[in-house]
Amino acid sequence: MDTLAAEDEKTARPRKGDRLVFAYGERAGQVIGPEDLPLGGPQQLAFPMDPATKIIRDGSLLNQVALVRLDPAQLSPDTRADAAGGVVAYSAVCTHEGCPISMWHKESKMLFCACHASRFDPADRARVVDGPAPRRLAMLPLGPIGGGIVAAGGFTGRVGRQTA
Repeated sequence: MDTLAAEDEKTARPRKGDRLVFAYGERAGQVIGPEDLPLGGPQQLAFPMDPATKIIRDGSLLNQVALVRLDPAQLSPDTRADAAGGVVAYSAVCTHEGCPISMWHKESKMLFCACHASRFDPADRARVVDGPAPRRLAMLPLGPIGGGIVAAGGFTGRVGRQTA
């Protein structure tokens, strides 16, 4: 694969079959399994990786994903349909101003944007609970988990903030 094609793959949106890998830290680039996610949060930031080429799609922050493992019984029916074993995946880019969803509100078990205090409910398809965000986070559907957490398709909605 030439350098230009590899760069295109790094910025390509998540696809069916992509494995999710740690985005940062000493385990960056390693495949994430459900056992790597604490039950009830907080989230783990991840990037999708093409399983064949091993190219990590980290060339755009719009590809960053927040993974959370919850009790499947606590998930709304719509959320459960695109989850895998209680693991849910959402865009980690706030729909208000595009800030990173990198914080966790422990008491309410909500994804939290530190820029303007929007909170999103991961058990209910990242519904906006508080703050100025105009819409929920885009969900990344997950497939059966075998050899790591696997994307079952692309994001279900627009990623990031509205553009004029």
